[in-house]
Amino acid sequence: MSPTTRKAPAGAGEQVTRLLTLVPFLHARGSVDLAAAADLLGVSRDQVVSDLKVLFMCGLPGGYPDDLIDVDIDALEGEDGDGVIRVANADYLDRPLRLSPTEASAVIVALRALRAGTQDDTRAVVDRVLGKLEAAAAGGPDPAAVETGADEAGDALSRLAGELGDAVARGRQVRLRYWVPTRDEISDRVVDPRAVVEHDGHAYLDAYCHSAEAPRLFRLDRVQHAEVLDAEVTTAPARPRRLTGSLLGTARDTPRVTLRLRPEASWVTDYHPVEDVRPAPVGPEGTVDLEVPVADERWLTRLLLRLAPHAEVVGPEPYADAVARAAAETLALYDQANDRPTAP
Repeated sequence: MSPTTRKAPAGAGEQVTRLLTLVPFLHARGSVDLAAAADLLGVSRDQVVSDLKVLFMCGLPGGYPDDLIDVDIDALEGEDGDGVIRVANADYLDRPLRLSPTEASAVIVALRALRAGTQDDTRAVVDRVLGKLEAAAAGGPDPAAVETGADEAGDALSRLAGELGDAVARGRQVRLRYWVPTRDEISDRVVDPRAVVEHDGHAYLDAYCHSAEAPRLFRLDRVQHAEVLDAEVTTAPARPRRLTGSLLGTARDTPRVTLRLRPEASWVTDYHPVEDVRPAPVGPEGTVDLEVPVADERWLTRLLLRLAPHAEVVGPEPYADAVARAAAETLALYDQANDRPTAP
């Protein structure tokens, strides 16, 4: 089917169907040519790009940057783009879905309601899914799976700290895959570990970073992967640094942006580097104003879109304007998907 004869998308329902087809397809292959994806879905290339922009808001519950699927839009729209779709941070699609008893019950109730108004062919699919869910629910929960996410995360951090501590003791280099929150990007680097230290409830690796050619601190809960290498460290040993607020801060020349957060977005103060948190002059109880160092405007825009409507930029004005433009573009994509007239 040629691009000129493809049928226009009917709305959000068809967009969800396309994404449910496209995301596993992309993740299984790592990268796919835009033209090939458009042919697979039977839509135009522009429509595929519009669909992919929706993925910035899709992922696991929580809304943190590493919870959501990431798409390299610059490769599709930028002047230097190569027209190849790349999807990252979707590894959980390979994991079997596990539902809690409450979640399973909610899905069963929803499917029964759906069954009452469906046609025969759809009803047969719903019945098969209901049968599997009800059989699994009757068998009770798997005792091996009854672990809280907090316990699993804590165990993983403890194992990581132990591995890094062993690397320090043996004088071995470590290759890190690390998420940089102020730029919202994943970096790969080789470091000479010096110590695992704690500050304000968080564990850090104090190390010499060969990419930055300077000492750096790496928060362990932002390390996505660590590999202890056979290579010995090449820098002289150094005493672990005493961590203070100034040492953990960001560069003085990094622009600061003032945000206003309602209570629903208060998690930002625990997850991102923030400064000067204070009660806001307006808003519901618990609303705060704070300063955020912003090394990359794209990171701020994506953060504010995820927090909407519970956060806003107070200043400087250019950052507020950039977020407003991004919000308007996102709304236009939503209206297009639902065949609604775009707001002026």
